[in-house]
Amino acid sequence: MIVLPLLVLLIAFGIVGATYLTTGYPVHMGYEFVGGTVVSFASDKTPDEIMKEFEEYNPVSVKNYGQRKLIEFPPLTEEQLSSIRSKLSGYKDVEIRQTSPLFGKTLQVQAIKAVLIAFFGMAIVVFIIFRTFIPSVAVVLSAFSDIVISIALMNIFGIKLTLATVAALLMLIGYSVDSDILLTNRLLRRKGEFTDRLVGAMKTGLTMTLTSLFAAFMLFIVASYSYVVSPAYTRIDILADIAVVLIFGLSVDIMNTWMLNAGLLRWYLTKK
Repeated sequence: MIVLPLLVLLIAFGIVGATYLTTGYPVHMGYEFVGGTVVSFASDKTPDEIMKEFEEYNPVSVKNYGQRKLIEFPPLTEEQLSSIRSKLSGYKDVEIRQTSPLFGKTLQVQAIKAVLIAFFGMAIVVFIIFRTFIPSVAVVLSAFSDIVISIALMNIFGIKLTLATVAALLMLIGYSVDSDILLTNRLLRRKGEFTDRLVGAMKTGLTMTLTSLFAAFMLFIVASYSYVVSPAYTRIDILADIAVVLIFGLSVDIMNTWMLNAGLLRWYLTKK
């Protein structure tokens, strides 16, 4: 029960480490954290055509959202931005968002602080509740594994760390601890056979997790593909990114809670 989740966690560490060696960050950073410019406008052209049209400005990516296109550029000079504005004069519904590299560094620090404070705050509360070392460590380890594996999946699927995905990671800390505390509480404080207590906890815990997972999946569908229903709708990046990270984390949490955490608790209770 324990070996498989730990093996997946080890692979995730390898992916995060490889990303750090190639980019200087453990996860691919969005423009909010490194600085840059995002331009969106209405156009019938393909992403390849848009990329070729603006290739002299080294666009990072071009995305297609129904009738709209979204281009992400690295930090630009005033001259380059002025030139891009001139090129965009032929397009409709143009929106331009900019973030300076200096402001992006500040956001990086704040985001890291937020995640660390939330995680350590959660760990302190867990230790206060259970007051025993192994069960508390099992809960914290399971939540930590959820975060690391989710970040590795973000790197694999090219999802960047943005303000939205930081919010999703913070939400994920709460979601993952929820099922772990339920499991630990049932196994430590209720009487009866271990298997009966485990099965009872699984029925409740999996219902909670699958309900949240389905809600996150529907959020992703609506935020990503509303333009299929009507061209008047566009992709809602913030909600789509939050939903994807939650889907990653909640899926991984099923393995970490009911294999890693349950396995550690079984070993602890058997030894005790």
